[in-house]
Amino acid sequence: MSTVQVQVDRSSRTPLHVQLAQQLEAAIQGGELPVGSRLSNEVDLAEAYGLSRPTVRQAIARLVDQGLLVRKRGVGTQVVGNSGQVRRSLELTSLYDDLAAAHRKPETEVLRFGITPATAEVATALQCEQGDRVLRLERLRRADGEPLALMRNWLPPDLLETDPTTLADRGLYELLRAEGVRLKVAHQTISAVPATLEQARLLSEEPGSPLLATTRITYDDHGQPVEYGSHLYRASRYSFEHTLVHR
Repeated sequence: MSTVQVQVDRSSRTPLHVQLAQQLEAAIQGGELPVGSRLSNEVDLAEAYGLSRPTVRQAIARLVDQGLLVRKRGVGTQVVGNSGQVRRSLELTSLYDDLAAAHRKPETEVLRFGITPATAEVATALQCEQGDRVLRLERLRRADGEPLALMRNWLPPDLLETDPTTLADRGLYELLRAEGVRLKVAHQTISAVPATLEQARLLSEEPGSPLLATTRITYDDHGQPVEYGSHLYRASRYSFEHTLVHR
């Protein structure tokens, strides 16, 4: 019977069963709970994690619904597979950080890097003038060797000292934090778009396949915009997860 180390934050607004499910999912995705392994029963898990049985039951049901666990009579709860899909909570984190935390291997191919004039859209987001100099980055992000996202970002030109080699090895938010930028809040929109021929080629999808599209404006602790991002994700490999809280 398998039990993995879990730490829950009782002060968090994220429900305990969601925290438990997320950490068990990460263990499955990372191979700590391999396919075919069986979980300890609810009583033992509840005792090991200091949680109630209903909390453990809800977490397991969540993973069953996601296709990661299955309940078999006479066998118990068993790991049946890795869904291959990246599930990302709606928090101010980078895709690179989230993949690393989920024990996935992030890889980055820098497609474009350099100073360019700000378009009207970018100027509005970064609160500068159209035509002002901005740093433009375009990257293809892979997870475990499989294309996952096509990412375009624009930043104030003097905010970040970096180069394509460094960008290929480290996440953008990690580099910003290393420069002393304190990311505070972001405004993000999520929509769906059909893949163009070029986007489909880069993401190994069929032309016209649905892609998840996001735009994000990130602000520092002084309220200044420090990054505008426009990203495309493979809907077959990526989803957003959001916990809704009643107020």
